[in-house]
Amino acid sequence: MKCPVCGSDVGEDAKFCPKCGSSLELAKTIVMSTTPFIPGYKIKRVLGIVTGLSPRTRGVLGRLAAGIETMFGGEVTAFTSEIEKAKVEAMERMKAKALALGANGVVGVDLETSDLGFAGIVIISATGTAVILETEQ
Repeated sequence: MKCPVCGSDVGEDAKFCPKCGSSLELAKTIVMSTTPFIPGYKIKRVLGIVTGLSPRTRGVLGRLAAGIETMFGGEVTAFTSEIEKAKVEAMERMKAKALALGANGVVGVDLETSDLGFAGIVIISATGTAVILETEQ
């Protein structure tokens, strides 16, 4: 598991990050959804928009492999794992910002991909609304 605040690797059983001291219990309980509401919860307070970004590129060998794959058509597997890593990283960064605001949920999560157009850099962004949720009675 990674610390949502500083990104350090921590054990699954840890309650606090050994590097920055952040609570890891909150990170396990934050609820995220692409919908504007979450069944079983009501939004008690809106804290604001949070965003996480993850720019990625492949090295020369990765781009060469992708170039060869494009000649045959189909999935370009040389980029699949990088895009998946970028998605997770962007969502973790968004979650860390929500936790820093005191949120226990993020609603309206939107994932987007942008190409910077040079050097093969792709940016994955995760944006949502940090909220404080409470369970409905």
